Amino acid sequence: MGIEVILASILFLIVGAGAGFFVRNSQAMKELNERKSKGDEIIEEAKEKAKDLAYKARKEAKEIAKEEKQNLDREISQRTKEIKDQEKEIAQKEAKLDSKLEEATKEKARLADKEADLEKAKRSADEERGRFKAKQEEIVVKLTEVAKLTEEQAKEELISLMEEDAKVDFSKRLVRLEEEAKEEAEERAKRIVGIAIQRFAGEHVAEKTISTVELPSDDVKGRLIGREGRNIRAFEQICGVDLIIDDTPEVVVISSFNVVRREIARQTILKLIADGRIHPAKIEEFHDKSKTEMEKQLLSLGEKAQMEIGVHGIHPEILKLVGALNWRTSYTQNQYQHAIEAAFICGAMAAEMGLNVKQARRAGLLHDIGKVLDASAEGSHAVTGADFAKKYGESPDIVHAIRAHHDDEKPESVLAHIVAAGDALSGARPGARKAMMESYVSRLTDIEEIVNSFEGVSKSYAISGGREVRVIVENNSVSDEQTVMLSRDIAKKIEEEMSYPGTIKITVVRETKAIGVAK
Repeated sequence: MGIEVILASILFLIVGAGAGFFVRNSQAMKELNERKSKGDEIIEEAKEKAKDLAYKARKEAKEIAKEEKQNLDREISQRTKEIKDQEKEIAQKEAKLDSKLEEATKEKARLADKEADLEKAKRSADEERGRFKAKQEEIVVKLTEVAKLTEEQAKEELISLMEEDAKVDFSKRLVRLEEEAKEEAEERAKRIVGIAIQRFAGEHVAEKTISTVELPSDDVKGRLIGREGRNIRAFEQICGVDLIIDDTPEVVVISSFNVVRREIARQTILKLIADGRIHPAKIEEFHDKSKTEMEKQLLSLGEKAQMEIGVHGIHPEILKLVGALNWRTSYTQNQYQHAIEAAFICGAMAAEMGLNVKQARRAGLLHDIGKVLDASAEGSHAVTGADFAKKYGESPDIVHAIRAHHDDEKPESVLAHIVAAGDALSGARPGARKAMMESYVSRLTDIEEIVNSFEGVSKSYAISGGREVRVIVENNSVSDEQTVMLSRDIAKKIEEEMSYPGTIKITVVRETKAIGVAK
C-alpha cells in the first residue's frame, strides 16, 4: 500500500510538471507572436518615415540648387555690370588723356608762336633803338647850330623833353603790361588748378556717420534703462554722452558733439548687448575697452592717411585727430576722405609751381584737424587746429597754412594760398557735398536779400546753385562806371555776412533801350 501511494505521487508529479511546461511554452509562443507583430509595425512605420525624409530631402535639395542658381545668376549679372562700368571709365579716361595731349600740343604751338613774336619784337626794338639814336644825334646837332647851345646844354634840353614823352609812353605800356600779366596769370592759374584736379579723383560717396543703435528687442532697452534709471545714468556719466530712448521700438539714439566720444559710446552699447549683462560695472569695463580700441583705430587710420599721401614724421596725437575725421561729415562729405583729397590737390598744385610737394600735402592733410578737437577749445577750427599742430612740433609754415585757410589769419605764404585753394576745390567739386533743401533755399534767399538791399538794384537772381548772382540795375540810377563798384560792394557784403563753400560770381547788368518809330 505504501508503494502504491509513492508511485501515485510520483506519477502525479510527472503529470503536473508536464502540464506546467506546456502552459509556460504556450504563453512564450504567444508573447513571441505579439512581439513579432509589433516589430513588423515598427518596421513599416520606419519605412514610411524614411520615405517622407527622402522626399523632403529631395525637395530641399531642389530648392537649394534653385537658390544657388539664382545667386550665381545675380553675381554674374553684377560682375558683368562692374566690368562694363570699368570699361566705360577707362574709355572716359582715355578720352580725357587724348584731350589733354591735344591741349598740350596746342599749348606748345602757342608758345612757339609767342617766341617768334618776341624775337620779332626784339628785332623791331633794336631797329627802333638805332633810329632813335641817329635821330637823337641829329637833334643835338640842330639844337647846337640853331640855339647856339653847348653840346651838354643841348643834351640836357633833349633829355627833359624826352622824359615827358617817355612818361606818357611808360604809362600806356604799363597798363598794357598789367593787362597782359593779369591774363597770363589767370590762364596759368586755371591750368594749374585743372591739372591738380585731373591728377586726383576722389570717391564721390562716403559713409555717413550714424548716431543710432538698433536693439535686438525692447527687453534690451529696458535693461539699458535699469531699475529706476540706474544703468542709463551710469552710462551717460561714464561715456559723457546723452542716451535718448524714445517711443521708437528697438532703437536708441546717442547724442554728443564729440564724434569720437559718440562712436565709443556706440561700441560700448554693442558690447553690452552682445554680453547680455548690463550694469554699471560692465558699462565701465566695456567703455574702457572700447576707448582703447578706438584710440588704436584712430592712430591706424591716421598712419594709413600719412602713408597714402607719402609723408612721415607726424606726431601720433595729431594722427589720432586725422583718424577721428573719419567720423565727421560736412554737407555729407566725409572729412577724412576730404583731408586726403585736399592733400593730393595741394601737392599737385605745388608740383606745378615748383614748390615742396610733401610739405603741401602735409599741410593739406592737417588743415581740418581742429574740427574734431573738444568743443571747449576757443576759436574756429582753423585756429584750434593750428595751435594743436604747433604744440606737437609742426613747422611754422604748416601752422600758418592751417590757421589761414579760412582767413582767420591773413595768408602770407604761397603754401597758405595753396591749402585754401585745395580745401575749396575738394569741397566745391561736383558730387562732393550735398546740402539739405531747407539750407539750400535759405542760402539763395539770403543772397538775393543782400543784393536787393543796394540802391539802384531792380531785380536779382541767384542761379547755378547759389554760385552766381545776376543783378539787374536801373538805367537811370546806376552808370556804367558805377556797375563795377556795385559788383565789388555786393561781393564784399556777401563775404562779410554769409558762410558758403566755394565762390559766388556777381554779374551786374545795365541795359539802355532806345525805341524809335518810323511813319
